[in-house]
Amino acid sequence: MITAIIVIVVVLAAIGVTALGASVRVLREYERGVVFRLGRLMPPRGPGLILLMPTIDRMVRVSLRTVTLTIPPQETITRDNIPVRVTAVAYYRVVEPRMAVTEVENVHTATVQIAQTTLRSVLGGVDLDHVLSERERLNEMLQRIIDTQTEPWGVKVTTVEIKDVEIPERMQHAIARQAEAERERRAKIINSEGEFQAAAKLAEAGDVIGANPTTLQLRYLQTLREIGGSQNSTVVFPMPIDLIKPVLEAVQGAGGGAEDATSETRGQPEIERGDSRELSPGPSDGSPAPEASEPDPVERPGSA
Repeated sequence: MITAIIVIVVVLAAIGVTALGASVRVLREYERGVVFRLGRLMPPRGPGLILLMPTIDRMVRVSLRTVTLTIPPQETITRDNIPVRVTAVAYYRVVEPRMAVTEVENVHTATVQIAQTTLRSVLGGVDLDHVLSERERLNEMLQRIIDTQTEPWGVKVTTVEIKDVEIPERMQHAIARQAEAERERRAKIINSEGEFQAAAKLAEAGDVIGANPTTLQLRYLQTLREIGGSQNSTVVFPMPIDLIKPVLEAVQGAGGGAEDATSETRGQPEIERGDSRELSPGPSDGSPAPEASEPDPVERPGSA
């Protein structure tokens, strides 16, 4: 009899321990428990020690940590009909455990599918230049669209980043040529601006030197010093500027006189050539001009 009682007590104790183990749950700080009691949704539990009624309560663990979602490579065609292969990554977390369990069967799979379709749709509506140069704007657009679509599931999409964009090799060569042409254009613009500024400074320096003879003398001496310090075989015979200046003025004066004479000659009217009789003056008394004497006939040989 005592043995039977001991067996019964042991069995009951085992059942109690098993039931207690089945009814006790421990949730971590980043976890929440969604409890269904006889199929009815109960308020979320956790974190800490949770007691459940065996065979009556069923709990679903939901993590509140940020999840890294790798979007598989997507092949799409941009608005300018260029095929591209894009890889992206998204970061999301569950903010409403009850909605993440009751509104969608598998929140992770659903978010992946939404991210794939949104990525193809957005990239198909822009040009390749925008895909390559406006990554930040496209990332913000993707994040906003995916977050709006997953909000009813209690999911918050925090970030979407385009990782890699693969384009055909011929387009890579075309983009490289375009970038090289752009660099050459900028270099030419910079060189032209530098030449323009240098010419302006030289003109300004010429005006200053021309207005001050002393400055011209100093510049002349500085040039001679630079030539003397250079390692070359050129022999320079310096001459005072006072001796060179009259020669330069004479040359300039001669050039100016020749130009004046040429302009005066061009300004005189040309005399038309006509009959010499019309140009020769007649006698002053009004008598007719003497007739020209005929030439003597040439004697032919044999005539006597």
